[in-house]
Amino acid sequence: MIFVGSDGPEYTVDATVGDSVMTAAVKNGVPGIVAECGGNQSCATCHVWVREEFAPLVGPPGEMEDDLLDLAVAERRDTSRLSCQIRVTQELGGLTVEIPPEQP
Repeated sequence: MIFVGSDGPEYTVDATVGDSVMTAAVKNGVPGIVAECGGNQSCATCHVWVREEFAPLVGPPGEMEDDLLDLAVAERRDTSRLSCQIRVTQELGGLTVEIPPEQP
């Protein structure tokens, strides 16, 4: 899995199938993923932009996630997701997400 920081650096991390993308970021010390609520879908501090080629595999946000994304500080894009709501699967090998410059 690859996280692209807002100022350009890339962080490649190994992720465990079944974990969330947020958990992979936190376990590996990826800067910019604040994860204040610990993955309870209540804060939007793990907002990421999924790269276009992975958007169909990740799918759209659910209703509650969609509402939280409206509160995100950073620009909301068509591929905006909360990384706590994306589960790591074999199919997501190489998943690349961009980290916005600010989280709420």
